[in-house]
Amino acid sequence: MTLIVIDPGHGGSDPGATYKNFQEKNFNLAISRMVRDRLVSKYEVDVVLTRDRDKTLSLKQRTDLSNAIKADFFLSIHNNASGGSGFETFIFNGTVPNETVQLQTSIHNRIAKDILKKYNILDRGKKRANFHVLRETKMNALLIEVLFIDNEKDLNLLTNPAFIMDVSTVLGDATAETLKLPLKAKPIEGTLYKVIAGSFSDRENAEIHLAKLIQNGFGAFISTTVIDKKTFYRVQTGAFSEKENAEALVEKLTKAGFDSFILIEGDAPPSPPPPVPDKGYKIQGDGVLTAKQMDAYARSINPGAPDLAELYLSHSKKYNIRGDIAYAQALHETNFFRFTGDVKPEQNNFAGIGATGGGARGATFPNASTGVLAHIQHLFAYASKSPLPAFDQKVDPRFDLVTRGSATTWQALNGKWAVPGTTYGQLILSLYKKMVESALKAVEKERNILKTTIKNLEI
Repeated sequence: MTLIVIDPGHGGSDPGATYKNFQEKNFNLAISRMVRDRLVSKYEVDVVLTRDRDKTLSLKQRTDLSNAIKADFFLSIHNNASGGSGFETFIFNGTVPNETVQLQTSIHNRIAKDILKKYNILDRGKKRANFHVLRETKMNALLIEVLFIDNEKDLNLLTNPAFIMDVSTVLGDATAETLKLPLKAKPIEGTLYKVIAGSFSDRENAEIHLAKLIQNGFGAFISTTVIDKKTFYRVQTGAFSEKENAEALVEKLTKAGFDSFILIEGDAPPSPPPPVPDKGYKIQGDGVLTAKQMDAYARSINPGAPDLAELYLSHSKKYNIRGDIAYAQALHETNFFRFTGDVKPEQNNFAGIGATGGGARGATFPNASTGVLAHIQHLFAYASKSPLPAFDQKVDPRFDLVTRGSATTWQALNGKWAVPGTTYGQLILSLYKKMVESALKAVEKERNILKTTIKNLEI
């Protein structure tokens, strides 16, 4: 199977280019993650990131990793600065195979066709340079500079989640098309014997183990599962309809020094959930809780929870969305803002938008306010057929993927927001009920204090 290394430029103590409060390393990582997610979800390919978090890595560490696991293609993702605007790509300025030139041409031209024209971005051309990551890698290597973070027009695009999703999707598809990656096969029906060669609570450890397996000639990928509300990253090396084939792979792994086990899944594909009648508690309407009550409930579970309730109430009011229940949904999606799943705190993605499982992290937003607004707009897409208000820019990158007005109640989100999610809406409302009960207890306590005060004042 083809192995791609994606290298998010800079990281950790090296912010890369900086402008105002923005750091290049964060844009690089967000785009790299989305490109990876696009590739592994749609194509038969193994993908390894040189870093999957804000981590300091030397240039040598990046190329050493890529060479050690014998990657087929190295893609380094950067953003530019120091005056200028636009998109450009680089390959090594020394001797390179014709294939490297063809890869650059194909990927660059696809980006130019589908992204640069659409967003009126300057094409700075296909270039060559003596960059370490291009010179020291032993495979075809390409470095891209998406935009200039110190150019206001470019920065407006980089802080637009829809653009980030768009450019990442096209870059992933362009890479797959250029490398002639096959589409993922349809899942095998019936009993499935999956060979798991490791399960980790930390994605980075799973990535390291994945690289070792690939280096030893085993095809593998990372899948995500949630057990007792905790996310685990499984390194899967195969899936078979015949148990004997799975056992044979386990034996090969054992001989190579890798522990593994067989995970058996179902004897028939699950039936789709029945359609949910559009009845129940409406998504649109007035909330009843105050920001103070909402934040207090979140902190009763997670003392480190951020103060986001005011943002939820202010944004939801503009769209006639019940902001206090939307906040309850955010608590559910983020595990009370502890972010124990695929989505991480720095993404400001409080609704799991675009996080479709299998390690897909979903959308990234430049700040908390934009993340909350995207959440409210996504609910608005489901609850209403009306156009977005003219005073707000569309920041939900998946707004146009929703069938407008297809879920006007929280219960009707079952099987839509979360799949299969046959009780998703009920879980949200159950959590909201606890929020209301908590607020009621606090009010009753205050009421009793006031009554006692009045009684003590009686003469």
